[in-house]
Formats: sequence, structure tokens, C-alpha cells
Amino acid sequence: MAQYAKGAKAERELIEMFWNSGYAAMRAAGSGISRLPSVDVIASNGEKIFAISCKATKKTNVYLDAEEVEKLKTFSEKFGATPYIGVRFNGKNWYFLEMEKVRKTEGKKFTVSRKNSEKSGKSFEKLIYSATH
Repeated sequence: MAQYAKGAKAERELIEMFWNSGYAAMRAAGSGISRLPSVDVIASNGEKIFAISCKATKKTNVYLDAEEVEKLKTFSEKFGATPYIGVRFNGKNWYFLEMEKVRKTEGKKFTVSRKNSEKSGKSFEKLIYSATH
């Protein structure tokens, strides 16, 4: 499966999870190519708004460009949303990391490992619970 199709499928699955949990959610198609700040998924329950940059991989690490991280921050700030990096490794559970828990590499990239996501990230259930309590 092409990388774009795989990412789009993962984003659609995440959107369905939000809808099944009482949230409205949408995918911003083409978010990775927009010159304006945008994100992959936006979700809200009327009280809390999430802006999420999504990554799905079979590898043990995912990488984000500094520009992608900056766009997530900028969009979230202007939209009034809480920014998260959403990662799913090997088709397993989603984890959501706050910006300060995403590690910066020596270059202009950021990285999230499977181990770090499980240790420092929030599960989908914790993300939803923290938004309502």
C-alpha cells in the first residue's frame, strides 16, 4: 500500500474512533502539502478541541520535519486546540504525545519511538477521558 494511502486509512480509522466516542472529527486531506499551517485530524466534543498530526508505521520510530511540527503548533494556537502527535506502530494502539514529549534530533527533525510513545504518550482512552474530566 502506498504511504499516502496507508496514512489516509489510519487517519480515517482514528476519525471513526472519535465519532464512536462522542466527538465530532474530520480529516484535513492534503494537510502535508499545504503551504498554510494545517493538521491531519481535528476532533472536538464541544469542550475540548484536539489538533493532531498523525503517523502510522511498521518501523520502530517515526520522524517529523521541524516545519510539520511548527505548522501543528501554529494551527493549534490560532484554532484554540490542544496539539498532539498521534502515532500508531504496526497497526496497534494509537498513542498521543504532547509537543514537549517529542524528542528533537540533531538535524531539523523530531522523532517518536514506539517505546517513548508507550511510556510518555496517552492512549486513546486516556486522551478522551482527560478531555471530559
